[in-house]
Amino acid sequence: MSDPIWDADTLVARYDEVRAHTETLAAPLSPEDQTVQSMPDVSPTKWHRAHVTWFFETFVLAEHEPSFTPYQDQYWFLFNSYYEGVGPRYARAERGFITRPGASDVGLYRDDVDARMRDLVTRLDGGTLEKLAPTIELGFHHEQQHQELLLMDIKHVLSVNPLQPSYAGRPLTPSEPDPLGWVDVEGGLVEVGHRGGGFGFDNELPLHQQWLEPYRLADRLVTNGEWLEFMADRGYERHELWLSDGWARVRAEGWRAPFYWTEVDGAWFEHTLSGTRPVDPGLPVSHVSHYEADAYATWAGRRLPTEGEWEHAVVADGQAEVAATVGSNLADTETFHPRAAGPSTGHLRQVHGDCWEWTSSAYLAYPGYHPPAGAIGEYNGKFMSGQMVLRGGCALTPPGHARLSYRNFFPPGARWALSGVRLADGSARS
Repeated sequence: MSDPIWDADTLVARYDEVRAHTETLAAPLSPEDQTVQSMPDVSPTKWHRAHVTWFFETFVLAEHEPSFTPYQDQYWFLFNSYYEGVGPRYARAERGFITRPGASDVGLYRDDVDARMRDLVTRLDGGTLEKLAPTIELGFHHEQQHQELLLMDIKHVLSVNPLQPSYAGRPLTPSEPDPLGWVDVEGGLVEVGHRGGGFGFDNELPLHQQWLEPYRLADRLVTNGEWLEFMADRGYERHELWLSDGWARVRAEGWRAPFYWTEVDGAWFEHTLSGTRPVDPGLPVSHVSHYEADAYATWAGRRLPTEGEWEHAVVADGQAEVAATVGSNLADTETFHPRAAGPSTGHLRQVHGDCWEWTSSAYLAYPGYHPPAGAIGEYNGKFMSGQMVLRGGCALTPPGHARLSYRNFFPPGARWALSGVRLADGSARS
């Protein structure tokens, strides 16, 4: 959904801005870097660059360009992600086998589609442009999602390289954990969902009411230092802390620390996009699964918030607008890693950026939700099974993409995403 009315010049300018940022993110990477697929969940960089281009070619040019012909017939097979309504697609887990087209060929594909998109938008009459603009804007936010995924994925690619190369980002100054505080929230009958006034994905609709009992939210994210305490208390060895499926994963995969942590001679190190360095106790713990987040909350005698509690707490705390929130750590800071919370203010800290925050809410449709018609309707709705909701954005989220009602989602065992933990407690009165 979208509220703004775009004119051709503004739409083209935004298109160029979004598309250029993807190329900026890919620029530090060699063609070899861009081809590797280090695990099934990770897609090669050049695949991300091509797929977001395929999106514009498929959903905009193919529908509206006079005498349309695809740039290359087989690209529709190679770079379709999951849109059954568009046609067959190459297996996700085998994207690393696509050595051709190469990274430079993908650049030529992007250039061709970019030129045709600019030409199309500038030639459309006002009525057609108004109808098409929401799809193009969806393409902007789709590409921004893949900008974040590109960074998450190359982080894993570089982590398995024995030379431990860095990508980018500035190392953070060592920090010490500060005391955890709490923010009381009254609850009641509250509104949850997209409120208008800008772009929102269909899964953020409709705006609806939920009843919340009084509760409180931790004023910052759980830190590495606190997670080390959980580990020292045998948190990964105590079945009573874990959901059944989570405990099965712990045993099957040998989990004993967050995803990018490695123990060397009794000391823990963490892989980041700016290199591998000792674990900083004052930074937020990251790259933990929902299973780990839930186990930690149980160990701490707390729980994870529901997504409705998270959203209402941010509104009640006066931080509904991301742009107005001081200290947000999104990708524009170019740390590409969560930062320490900073001094306590009596308000929620780290709500926009740093880490996507696991909630206890399953990813399901809001009451009254209906997916859009056609292949675009496959964007969100068909994934509403076996996933958990995360809120808030992370240090890899592009500016202009995070918002209050954004519902990210991953399977509960996912660890490669930049995810962290904020605790909740049952009642503001307790």
